[in-house]
Order: sequence, then C-alpha cells, then structure tokens
Amino acid sequence: MINGIILYTIAIIYLGISFIKDKHKTKAALLSSWKMFRNVLPDLLVIMLFVGLALSLLTPSLISSIIGENSGLLGIIYSTIIGSIALVPSFIVFPLGHTLVQNGAALPQVAVLMSTLMSVGLATLSMEQKTFGRSFAYARNISAIIMSLLFALIIWVVMT
Repeated sequence: MINGIILYTIAIIYLGISFIKDKHKTKAALLSSWKMFRNVLPDLLVIMLFVGLALSLLTPSLISSIIGENSGLLGIIYSTIIGSIALVPSFIVFPLGHTLVQNGAALPQVAVLMSTLMSVGLATLSMEQKTFGRSFAYARNISAIIMSLLFALIIWVVMT
C-alpha cells in the first residue's frame, strides 16, 4: 500500500513538472494515453473475467489432486498447461504454492505451475500480440514455457 502511494506521488510530481514545462505536450500525452487505455480496456476486461473464472474453478485442492507426489512427468505437464492458461498475480501465486505443497503437491510440479502462472500468458496473448506483435508474443511465451520446464527439471533432480 505504501509503495503504491509513493509511486503515485512520484508520478503526480513528474506530471506536474511536465505540465509546467510544456502544457500542450503534456495534454497531448495524456490524451494519447487515454486513447491507448480505451483501446486496451476490452481486452483487460476479458482477462479479468477469465482470471476470476480460473481462480474460482481451479481450487488448491483440485490442483493438488492432479499434481500430487505420485504424478511425475504427467503432473509436470498438467502443471504447465494449467499455469499457462491461468493468469494469477504473484501476491497470490506464492501463497497458492505454499498451500499446494501443504496439501500434498510435489515440489517440481508446484515450481512449474508457479513459474508458468507468472510468466506465460495465454490469457493475455491477444493483447500481447496487438501491443508487441505476433512473433514476439509467441517467442516470449514459448521461451517462458521452456524456462519453466527447465526450472522444474532442476528442482526434480535436486530434490530426488
């Protein structure tokens, strides 16, 4: 909460400085950013709806039953798929990972799930394609999946 207040205060100060230096450019920049926000808003609403549905359907106990200690490589694949589809902020991912481990999920499966939840964005892919381009969006998501699987493999080797 304090960090947010500090960041908003800094942004307001810089906006004030910009307004003092050149009112016309600042107004044009604010208008341009408003138009960009308005264009992205429908995608953001769809993403928020999808995240809400995913969080209500994918409970920790359901996920733990799929990625338990005995699930092995299949559990890692399930975790990768679930994590790639769902989009969850980091302040929810870490407690979720802790809860999953407490409910019997294996560490490599939880590691790949947590990593893909935060780094792979199939839910945001359309918006990412519009913003950064199709090839970049696919390359970023594929590399994030590969790195997440590599991370899970390292944990699997270290923990066994």
